[in-house]
Amino acid sequence: MSTTLTPTVAAAAAAPAGKGRWLTRWEPENEEFWATTGRPVARRNLVFSIFAEHLGFSVWTIWSVVVVALPQALFPYSVDQRFWLVALPNLIGALMRIPYTFAVTRFGGRTWTAISALLLLIPLAGLMFAVTARPPYWAVLACAATAGFGGGNFASSMTNISFFYPERQKGTALGLNAAGGNIGISTMQLFVPVVIAAGLVYGGLMWVPLVLAAAVGAYLFMDNLAVAKTPFRAQFATLKRPHTWVMSFLYIGTFGSFLGYSAAFPLVLKLQFPDAPTAHLGAATVTLAFTGPLIGSLARPFGGWLSDRIGGSRVTAACFTLMALGSYGVVTAAGGQNMGLFLASFWLLFTAAGAGNGSTYRMIPAIFAAKSPDLAVAKRESAATLGIAGAIGAMGGFYLPRAISDSYTATGGISTAFTWFGVMYAACLAVTWWCYLRRRVLVSQVPSLAHASI
Repeated sequence: MSTTLTPTVAAAAAAPAGKGRWLTRWEPENEEFWATTGRPVARRNLVFSIFAEHLGFSVWTIWSVVVVALPQALFPYSVDQRFWLVALPNLIGALMRIPYTFAVTRFGGRTWTAISALLLLIPLAGLMFAVTARPPYWAVLACAATAGFGGGNFASSMTNISFFYPERQKGTALGLNAAGGNIGISTMQLFVPVVIAAGLVYGGLMWVPLVLAAAVGAYLFMDNLAVAKTPFRAQFATLKRPHTWVMSFLYIGTFGSFLGYSAAFPLVLKLQFPDAPTAHLGAATVTLAFTGPLIGSLARPFGGWLSDRIGGSRVTAACFTLMALGSYGVVTAAGGQNMGLFLASFWLLFTAAGAGNGSTYRMIPAIFAAKSPDLAVAKRESAATLGIAGAIGAMGGFYLPRAISDSYTATGGISTAFTWFGVMYAACLAVTWWCYLRRRVLVSQVPSLAHASI
């Protein structure tokens, strides 16, 4: 290939990197542009996006650890009340994902990443107030709800990064971006118990300098893309696409499960196995709960990478099959009080859900690229769908903990909830097969499906 740049590529290459100005030319599908200019810029934005999103997930799910550490004498809450403190931030975070998605196309990825990072200071302040002032339960619940600001970060981050990478690399890029964010849950569940051993207030205070660093880093080193600017009316056109709703449903099964299990696992493990192994770090006690989100987070980029090679629908179908088996394992282990099988089944659930997160998010841009002859329209609608599916999928993070709580309240155990979770995964598998794996669909309805890595 010639090393002489075209005028478009040369103009983009000559522009100074970073400093947050709007990049008016962005052509990731142009191999020459990508090799000379696009890749380093995209990589730089990905790195700082991951950092901010990592903190967003940490703050979003911080109450999953704080709830377990609240002294019963000072915070005399029932099991159901504690599950509400775990579940409500997920509901608010899911609702926040819609405006966060559209904020990128209005303000730009660099600008909104900095703003959304600073918004994390609100739930951190709420947490510190709740554990020191010990207000009435409704006020503590309201403070926990503000952690939902962290949930919105994922949608805006994924929407933003989807514009930076070419179609052939989106699965891997989105998988890395999401995994870097998802792993914030396990980071938080590992280190917060260590810090709050010195006082519950430090569980919120420890994140403040990191949040400020993320905001400054985004402001100084990320970029806004002009191609990402889209009128709201054009973005809402994706609501008319049936694939938007199909993929949103499938994302409830993958990401909703990952988020719900991440939030509930510490409390479920404590209730089901009070004598579960722990590690003692000074005055702190760390349970095995952080391992689940860690495994799921590491599996996510693998799911995206594998989907780039064999197709997202095939990977998604395999993940739902494994999740149904994992649910059966949890029911069996809970009934027999088998902690080894219990942990192994949860690890299987986290692994399959994490890989499924990557595969379903890879399917979305591939589906719209296959269905639309206009690449610009496909990029715009797939970016909007990433946010919408992320919002609807995150609802599972609210439903799953509440279902576990209801099961525990009604029956004294979690088996009923996980039986129904298994049924849900079977339904998701059937939808995946019907919509994307049948040969008739592949050949007649979406002719380019096989080439789009769906």
